Amino acid sequence: MQLLEAPSRHLEELKKKIVERTAVIGVAGVGYVGLPLAVEKAKVGFTVIGYDRNPIRVDQLNQGLNYIRDVNDRELGAMVEAGRLSGTIDFNTLGRCDAIIICVPTPLTANLDPDTSYIRSVGEMVAQHLHPGQLICLESTTYPGTTSEVLLPLLRRSGLRVGEDYFLCFSPERVDPGNARYTTKNTSKVVGGITEACLEAGICFYEQTILDVRAVSSPQVAEMTKVFENTFRAVNIALVNEMAMLCDRLGIDIWEVIDAASTKPFGIMRFDPGPGVGGHCIPLDPFYLAWKAREYDFHVRFIELAGEINVGMPYFVREKVIRALNERGRAIKGARIFVLGVAYKRDVDDCRESPATKVMELLVHDGARIDYHDPHVPSFTDRRGEAWHSVPLSKEMLERVDCVLILTDHSDVDYERVVESGQLIVDTRNATRNVNADKSRVSRL
Repeated sequence: MQLLEAPSRHLEELKKKIVERTAVIGVAGVGYVGLPLAVEKAKVGFTVIGYDRNPIRVDQLNQGLNYIRDVNDRELGAMVEAGRLSGTIDFNTLGRCDAIIICVPTPLTANLDPDTSYIRSVGEMVAQHLHPGQLICLESTTYPGTTSEVLLPLLRRSGLRVGEDYFLCFSPERVDPGNARYTTKNTSKVVGGITEACLEAGICFYEQTILDVRAVSSPQVAEMTKVFENTFRAVNIALVNEMAMLCDRLGIDIWEVIDAASTKPFGIMRFDPGPGVGGHCIPLDPFYLAWKAREYDFHVRFIELAGEINVGMPYFVREKVIRALNERGRAIKGARIFVLGVAYKRDVDDCRESPATKVMELLVHDGARIDYHDPHVPSFTDRRGEAWHSVPLSKEMLERVDCVLILTDHSDVDYERVVESGQLIVDTRNATRNVNADKSRVSRL
């Protein structure tokens, strides 16, 4: 990390603007990460501009219409009405901003390599409008080295000096959609700066709205921190998924095993099996790490194996459905299957990387006829471009189908009613655990 001999004049001026809340904040990408951050900044008095390429999203923002479940409708509307929060598709106004927070997607390519094109695109536009006294902070989840190897070279084109004229940090987003307990404000924030001055600017910025801000020695450490957090979850989910497949072979109830193991007050952390992993981070982050490791002739075999297990879970669920139907003398081809839940986890409206959509794709390929119900996802488009629409959860539908397949355990579904009316239930989430039912009709993961 570079050390400055004397405080930068631009740093002191920027910190003064931040503390006095006169700094203008730009948030590039106002989706699941960017919008909650923008609202929190506006709530404490900052003027916030949300940048997005999606004109529909920008129009919704400017009307005060909420499109992210974790954002409070009234707070969003109040900030827009007060003129503290607005949206635009015009990135040419980035020069107005004193701090620019980058919250754009970081997907994988078809070859499972990191796709940094969104970061590069925004970075190039920021570089065109970069001026002394600006703070640039990347929040997008990515591989260690992205800030210094991808973003910094783009900003250097401006001719300005990092740590003296402008300030560059990485601070990973830690949003957990649907989590009412831990929000943007009370989830601790890790910040790493290119220089000491960059770190100082970043900490000053985040301390205005986040209760606990932790400094680390570099952007690479901050980047690795986020990837490690999600890889930790991915590996442990893979472990319990593999245990579920083994218990299936042995005729043992995996849920009873987990409940029993969880009674130990130390040495274990509960993870539940399921049809796979979803969301933007957990399915992708281990592949970021594996890609970066190969650059150093290192193979993260343990992590790659965990990824293979989790990717294979939808195939195991398909096999489970086929076996359950066979036991009732019904073939998968032509069978009517009613899927409950397509969001990637309970009580959210997010289908990104959802294992449910993969299971549905596999069953359709096998000749099954699929309908779905999800109170949070009225419609979605699958990877083939086919549009799907949720149908009502009715007694008639439950009685008509050959199998009810629970892929997401939303809390506002009456599972007792489902078990009572359905002929055959395949439950991949243990949603029916408290329902008394004939074991021959309910097959759990």
